[in-house]
Amino acid sequence: MSRNHFQVRPTSPSTTGLLTGGASIASSRHHRTPSDLSSVPGTPVSPFSGGRSDTGHPPSLSGKYALSPSPAQWGMPLLLNAENREPDDILHNPDPRNDGRINGRGSVITLRGLANLGCLLILALGIFALFACLPIYTHFTQTTQTNQGGFNLGGTNGTGQIPDLPGNFQLIDKDTPSSAYTYKAYEGGDEMELIFSDEFNADGRSFYPGDDPFWEAVDLHYWGTNDEEWYDPAQVTTKGGNLRITLDQVDDLSLNHNMTYKSGMIQTWNKFCFTGGLLVASVQLPGSSDVSGFWPGVWSMGNLGRAGYGASVEGLWPYSYDSCDVGTLPNQTYPGTATPIAAMVNGDGEANGELSYLTGQRLSACTCPGESHPGPMREDGSYVGRAAPEIDILEATVTDGVGYGSLSAQLAPFNAKYTPYMGTADNTTIVIYDANRTVLNTYQGGRYQQTISGLGLTNPNCYERPGTCFALYGFEYRPGFDNAYITWINEVRSWTLYSSALVADSAVEISQRLIPVEPMYIITNLGISEGFGLIDTANLVFPATMLVDYIRLYQRKGETNVGCNPDDFPTAAYIDTYKEVYSNPNLTVWADYKQPWPKNRLSATGCT
Repeated sequence: MSRNHFQVRPTSPSTTGLLTGGASIASSRHHRTPSDLSSVPGTPVSPFSGGRSDTGHPPSLSGKYALSPSPAQWGMPLLLNAENREPDDILHNPDPRNDGRINGRGSVITLRGLANLGCLLILALGIFALFACLPIYTHFTQTTQTNQGGFNLGGTNGTGQIPDLPGNFQLIDKDTPSSAYTYKAYEGGDEMELIFSDEFNADGRSFYPGDDPFWEAVDLHYWGTNDEEWYDPAQVTTKGGNLRITLDQVDDLSLNHNMTYKSGMIQTWNKFCFTGGLLVASVQLPGSSDVSGFWPGVWSMGNLGRAGYGASVEGLWPYSYDSCDVGTLPNQTYPGTATPIAAMVNGDGEANGELSYLTGQRLSACTCPGESHPGPMREDGSYVGRAAPEIDILEATVTDGVGYGSLSAQLAPFNAKYTPYMGTADNTTIVIYDANRTVLNTYQGGRYQQTISGLGLTNPNCYERPGTCFALYGFEYRPGFDNAYITWINEVRSWTLYSSALVADSAVEISQRLIPVEPMYIITNLGISEGFGLIDTANLVFPATMLVDYIRLYQRKGETNVGCNPDDFPTAAYIDTYKEVYSNPNLTVWADYKQPWPKNRLSATGCT
């Protein structure tokens, strides 16, 4: 039906027909109005026309608006005339014969259709490659960094690059003089280059957690060595170009965790670590050189153990061991036996002569497959022995009114009688360079550690009183088994421990210990404990302050190895797995953490 089916020609241009209901009907195209259709000969009266019914009465409401079922009754004969058709009517009138003939000329295969299909195919292939092929290719071709990679692959930052961070937070302090950028190695005379330094020149630094990029002060009681102080971050700051750690005597113990003293300890744990090199510190010791009681220290420990967090170090400190034998077992004895005999006699007099009370190496080379271990793993499926060894730059003490520095390394498992191999005339294992200034410490350890220590005289002027100088202390070391060593510096070269002193000991059936190969972090603290020496409370002066002018690390050119998570000795994943152990000092032993001790294949139960 055409769109103008309500359009009619009026009999007169001036007459306008009205719908009975008062609504005008107009064409959408010509705007015509219908006239009285009764004036057209042969045309029935339109039901839209007004007027009364034949009865003379007004039409009913239904009759008024009723339409005849025949379009002819609406005036359609006029509308269907050819002369009244519009040009586009053919579009609205289907003609099956013509439409079929015209439509049959087309084809489903057209150039435009093929182009559309090609674009859709390219789009589909692109989506498939992005979300299917690329992930599959990446899965089979990427090199996954695990915590059980190859052994002895080299440390991070192998290119020797040093990050340049904004402010004064780069590894090399901007206040370090250029004259200190190189240093001649004590062993071999090679030129070493500066890798890290902190000059502590900016006053008022804070070492609360998160305040410093390299150092963090702890907030805990260092119970492991029976210390009498509480370590409080407020006791550590910088002033006058120095790091200041202050030891105070407290009047109201309730304000200090019921401890008599408070002091400070800062660490670079898990922030800055190094493997090999020369670590030096310029220090002014607290108090005076003739009054005992203070225990200042500058030292280092393997990153897998956090000093002051007992559960983290149990079974790791002070091991430096990579063999699978009785040295990894509790008490250094075989299960259910009292052997080797040398592990049961001539040991610690306070332990019935037993050599070791250690609980065994928690992350040893004997660890069973599938047990929790930071890696790496060797090609044969065994683990590399991991631990938290300790090398001390200095632990100062006063004996008989004379100041000394203990320049030492702590080791496990232990030699029989805690005595390392002393060598022969043709095989020197320990060298003391000036017997007038350094002697071997007669204390060689106890049931919890073996100590190899040289006692060096300290400069009495480089104490808080009289406070006229700083003294240089440090150690240089090369990690490993062969050609490895530690040389200690007490203003000058003091003494050297060679790896040959740590060879296998058949008496206790242990293998060679290593000069520490773990990534080491730096610790500086000022403690007080009867466990390290007599506390002369009558003559000690409080507050006492330990000053550090600078700490610097050097490494040989081409041997730069810094970072706490090197590929060959990873720590990050393991630390992340056991976060609470490294953040909760109240977990004093591993059992407090309610985690299983890794199985050792030499234990009574083996790997079952």
